[in-house]
Amino acid sequence: MNLVWTDLGFTHATPNQTGRPSYYPGDMRKLYLYGYLNTLRSSRKLEHESQRNLELMWLLRKLIPDFKTIADFRKENAQALKGVCRAFTLLCKTLDLFGRELIAIDGSKFKAVNSKARNFTEKKLQNLLKHINEKIDTYLKELDEQDTIEAATIKPIPQVLQEKIAQLRAQQGQ
Repeated sequence: MNLVWTDLGFTHATPNQTGRPSYYPGDMRKLYLYGYLNTLRSSRKLEHESQRNLELMWLLRKLIPDFKTIADFRKENAQALKGVCRAFTLLCKTLDLFGRELIAIDGSKFKAVNSKARNFTEKKLQNLLKHINEKIDTYLKELDEQDTIEAATIKPIPQVLQEKIAQLRAQQGQ
Protein backbone atom coordinates (compact mmCIF):
# COMPACT_ATOMS: atom_id res chain seq x y z
CA MET A 1 0.00 0.00 0.00
CA ASN A 2 1.53 3.27 -1.09
CA LEU A 3 0.29 6.51 0.47
CA VAL A 4 0.27 9.65 -1.66
CA TRP A 5 0.93 12.47 0.80
CA THR A 6 -0.66 15.21 -1.27
CA ASP A 7 -3.84 13.14 -1.75
CA LEU A 8 -4.15 12.68 2.03
CA GLY A 9 -3.94 16.45 2.51
CA PHE A 10 -0.48 16.89 4.00
CA THR A 11 0.86 20.41 3.69
CA HIS A 12 4.43 20.86 2.46
CA ALA A 13 4.40 17.42 0.80
CA THR A 14 5.71 19.07 -2.35
CA PRO A 15 8.77 21.26 -1.61
CA ASN A 16 8.86 24.90 -2.70
CA GLN A 17 11.32 26.04 -5.36
CA THR A 18 13.05 28.41 -2.96
CA GLY A 19 14.06 28.22 0.67
CA ARG A 20 14.97 25.29 2.84
CA PRO A 21 12.69 22.27 2.27
CA SER A 22 10.44 21.21 5.13
CA TYR A 23 10.53 17.77 6.72
CA TYR A 24 9.05 15.06 4.54
CA PRO A 25 5.59 14.00 5.82
CA GLY A 26 6.63 10.33 5.77
CA ASP A 27 9.45 11.02 8.23
CA MET A 28 7.18 12.95 10.57
CA ARG A 29 4.60 10.15 10.34
CA LYS A 30 7.30 7.69 11.40
CA LEU A 31 8.10 9.91 14.38
CA TYR A 32 4.44 10.01 15.46
CA LEU A 33 4.06 6.25 14.98
CA TYR A 34 7.15 5.71 17.15
CA GLY A 35 5.66 8.05 19.76
CA TYR A 36 2.35 6.19 19.67
CA LEU A 37 3.99 2.78 20.08
CA ASN A 38 6.19 4.01 22.95
CA THR A 39 3.52 6.15 24.65
CA LEU A 40 5.32 9.43 24.04
CA ARG A 41 2.60 12.07 23.77
CA SER A 42 4.73 15.19 24.06
CA SER A 43 6.50 16.97 21.21
CA ARG A 44 9.39 17.77 23.56
CA LYS A 45 9.77 14.11 24.51
CA LEU A 46 9.71 13.12 20.83
CA GLU A 47 12.43 15.69 20.14
CA HIS A 48 14.50 14.34 23.04
CA GLU A 49 14.07 10.75 21.85
CA SER A 50 15.13 11.69 18.30
CA GLN A 51 18.43 12.96 19.77
CA ARG A 52 18.98 10.05 22.18
CA ASN A 53 17.48 6.84 20.82
CA LEU A 54 19.49 5.00 18.15
CA GLU A 55 16.42 3.17 16.89
CA LEU A 56 14.65 6.46 16.21
CA MET A 57 17.80 8.02 14.71
CA TRP A 58 17.91 5.15 12.22
CA LEU A 59 14.18 5.42 11.53
CA LEU A 60 14.40 9.17 10.85
CA ARG A 61 17.74 8.95 9.00
CA LYS A 62 19.41 11.17 11.64
CA LEU A 63 16.87 13.96 11.28
CA ILE A 64 16.28 15.84 14.53
CA PRO A 65 13.20 18.06 14.30
CA ASP A 66 12.66 20.45 17.20
CA PHE A 67 9.55 20.29 19.38
CA LYS A 68 7.92 23.29 17.69
CA THR A 69 8.27 21.70 14.26
CA ILE A 70 6.78 18.45 15.58
CA ALA A 71 3.83 20.23 17.24
CA ASP A 72 3.20 22.49 14.23
CA PHE A 73 3.24 19.49 11.87
CA ARG A 74 0.49 17.84 13.91
CA LYS A 75 -1.58 21.04 14.07
CA GLU A 76 -1.28 21.75 10.34
CA ASN A 77 -1.94 18.16 9.25
CA ALA A 78 -4.53 16.89 11.76
CA GLN A 79 -6.99 15.73 9.09
CA ALA A 80 -4.25 14.09 7.04
CA LEU A 81 -2.97 12.22 10.12
CA LYS A 82 -6.50 10.90 10.68
CA GLY A 83 -6.48 9.66 7.08
CA VAL A 84 -3.18 7.86 7.67
CA CYS A 85 -4.57 6.24 10.83
CA ARG A 86 -7.63 5.07 8.89
CA ALA A 87 -5.51 3.73 6.01
CA PHE A 88 -3.24 1.90 8.45
CA THR A 89 -6.22 0.33 10.25
CA LEU A 90 -7.73 -0.80 6.95
CA LEU A 91 -4.38 -2.24 5.85
CA CYS A 92 -4.11 -4.23 9.08
CA LYS A 93 -7.66 -5.53 8.63
CA THR A 94 -6.89 -6.47 5.02
CA LEU A 95 -3.82 -8.42 6.15
CA ASP A 96 -5.81 -10.08 8.98
CA LEU A 97 -3.61 -8.62 11.69
CA PHE A 98 -6.47 -7.79 14.08
CA GLY A 99 -8.31 -10.01 16.53
CA ARG A 100 -8.48 -13.31 14.71
CA GLU A 101 -7.65 -15.94 17.33
CA LEU A 102 -7.18 -19.57 16.35
CA ILE A 103 -9.62 -22.06 17.83
CA ALA A 104 -8.91 -25.79 17.65
CA ILE A 105 -11.86 -28.19 17.66
CA ASP A 106 -11.62 -31.91 18.35
CA GLY A 107 -14.38 -33.01 15.97
CA SER A 108 -17.24 -32.19 18.30
CA LYS A 109 -20.33 -30.61 16.82
CA PHE A 110 -21.45 -27.23 18.06
CA LYS A 111 -24.58 -25.27 17.38
CA ALA A 112 -23.88 -22.13 15.39
CA VAL A 113 -24.95 -18.92 17.07
CA ASN A 114 -25.57 -15.68 15.25
CA SER A 115 -26.37 -13.51 18.23
CA LYS A 116 -26.88 -9.77 18.12
CA ALA A 117 -23.42 -9.29 19.65
CA ARG A 118 -21.66 -11.32 16.93
CA ASN A 119 -23.20 -9.98 13.73
CA PHE A 120 -22.67 -6.67 12.00
CA THR A 121 -25.21 -4.45 10.40
CA GLU A 122 -24.67 -1.26 8.44
CA LYS A 123 -25.61 0.76 11.53
CA LYS A 124 -23.13 -1.15 13.74
CA LEU A 125 -20.35 -0.59 11.21
CA GLN A 126 -21.13 3.13 11.07
CA ASN A 127 -21.06 3.28 14.88
CA LEU A 128 -17.73 1.41 14.89
CA LEU A 129 -16.23 3.87 12.40
CA LYS A 130 -17.58 6.76 14.46
CA HIS A 131 -15.98 5.26 17.59
CA ILE A 132 -12.62 4.89 15.78
CA ASN A 133 -12.76 8.52 14.65
CA GLU A 134 -13.54 9.63 18.21
CA LYS A 135 -10.54 7.67 19.52
CA ILE A 136 -8.29 9.32 16.94
CA ASP A 137 -9.65 12.76 17.91
CA THR A 138 -9.11 11.98 21.60
CA TYR A 139 -5.54 10.90 20.96
CA LEU A 140 -4.77 14.08 18.99
CA LYS A 141 -6.34 16.19 21.76
CA GLU A 142 -4.16 14.41 24.34
CA LEU A 143 -1.10 15.29 22.29
CA ASP A 144 -2.15 18.96 22.18
CA GLU A 145 -2.88 18.99 25.92
CA GLN A 146 0.51 17.49 26.73
CA ASP A 147 2.26 20.15 24.63
CA THR A 148 0.22 22.89 26.32
CA ILE A 149 1.07 21.55 29.78
CA GLU A 150 4.76 21.36 28.98
CA ALA A 151 4.82 24.80 27.39
CA ALA A 152 3.17 26.28 30.48
CA THR A 153 5.62 24.65 32.88
CA ILE A 154 8.73 25.55 30.91
CA LYS A 155 7.99 29.20 30.06
CA PRO A 156 10.23 31.39 32.18
CA ILE A 157 8.58 34.41 33.77
CA PRO A 158 10.62 37.60 33.19
CA GLN A 159 10.14 38.86 36.76
CA VAL A 160 11.37 35.59 38.26
CA LEU A 161 14.40 35.63 35.97
CA GLN A 162 15.19 39.22 36.93
CA GLU A 163 15.01 38.31 40.65
CA LYS A 164 17.35 35.35 40.16
CA ILE A 165 19.82 37.49 38.22
CA ALA A 166 19.72 40.10 41.02
CA GLN A 167 20.38 37.37 43.62
CA LEU A 168 23.36 36.04 41.64
CA ARG A 169 24.80 39.56 41.27
CA ALA A 170 24.37 40.13 44.99
CA GLN A 171 26.24 36.89 45.72
CA GLN A 172 29.06 37.88 43.38
CA GLY A 173 29.43 41.24 45.13
CA GLN A 174 30.05 39.59 48.53
